[in-house]
Amino acid sequence: MGVYNRAPLEVERGQGVRLWSTDGTEYLDCVSGISTNALGHAHPKLVQAVKDQAEKLWHVSNIFKIPGQDALADSLCEKSFADVVFFTNSGTEAIECALKTARKFHVANGQPERIDIYGFDGSFHGRTYGAINAAANPSYTEGFGPKMEGFHQLKWGDKAALTAAFENPNTAAIILEPVQGEGGCRATPDADLRWMREMADQYGVLIIFDEVQCGMGRTGKLWAHEWASMTPDIMAIAKALGGGFPIGACLATAEAAKGMTVGVHGSTFGGNPLAMAVGQAAFDEVSSDAILDNVNEVAGYLTQQLHGLKERFPDVIVEVRGKGLLLGVKLVPNNREFMGWARDEAKLLVAGGGDNLVRVLPPLNITLDEAREAIEKFEKACEFARAKVAG
Repeated sequence: MGVYNRAPLEVERGQGVRLWSTDGTEYLDCVSGISTNALGHAHPKLVQAVKDQAEKLWHVSNIFKIPGQDALADSLCEKSFADVVFFTNSGTEAIECALKTARKFHVANGQPERIDIYGFDGSFHGRTYGAINAAANPSYTEGFGPKMEGFHQLKWGDKAALTAAFENPNTAAIILEPVQGEGGCRATPDADLRWMREMADQYGVLIIFDEVQCGMGRTGKLWAHEWASMTPDIMAIAKALGGGFPIGACLATAEAAKGMTVGVHGSTFGGNPLAMAVGQAAFDEVSSDAILDNVNEVAGYLTQQLHGLKERFPDVIVEVRGKGLLLGVKLVPNNREFMGWARDEAKLLVAGGGDNLVRVLPPLNITLDEAREAIEKFEKACEFARAKVAG
């Protein structure tokens, strides 16, 4: 189906932060499958995990116990707020599970009328029906029939409106990305996240965090909400959890998941043995101190250098945003055009984003030398953009 506006680039192979096209051109990949290839391309430990498991068992039904699920769930719970995990194939499926979990929680508490779920403008939660209604971006909801009941959107940063949402007796949950990805790399202030936790506890509302993009080490801590020293009730993760292999998960406290009883949810492929083997290998690497320390070191360098480019190219760069290695650069020229110039003139791959920005999303194990190369290429793209804007 013609649903993708693809770049004129045919990819063939990758290694680390490098990507090669079918004609042999080498690119520095700062898209990482949109924050997905957290360890770069063809990481040897992930490749070996696939090989080893593929020779044993790929798929069985979830009517059987799958030891790899228990192992990965234990790892996730040990290093998070969660008590229980449901495995999916993608981030949007994890969001669907999170939304269902929140509503079921209130049913289990004898309050089935509490169905209202509040999200924020600029958010992105995936492409399934519940996910697009939670985000309510008109580009994704128009043409698909009536809006689903019980979903509402707030303006990002509007504390008064959010207060009213908490006070609404029919509110089930608040859903947000601690650091928005597609919406413009906006980070919710730590103090605001802590305030949300206090309000949620006061009014019996659940907090759902979408850390599909900003979680798994991307911000310099394993989970983005850790910077605020608070926790959600439910969290959706994916992308980096498989290092490029399709895996997602919905994490929750035992209390929040009290309504998720036998038969109310399930998945054919979610948690299959092959996915669990790769997920365990990826999680062990991404959650290591070495990777998280590297993210913080390289992020500090890239942020400083991008701010320097902003000073040198005020006719190209408006603002530098984000946290960790989820960086956004708001531009004067059209961001899609800039992506093309970076790709064609500098051989640098960057992602697009809302509010006319490009996202810089390198693998978490990118070296400082590779980061310097990325800045050199970004500078070259800025020089080309300046000439285009001036011309």
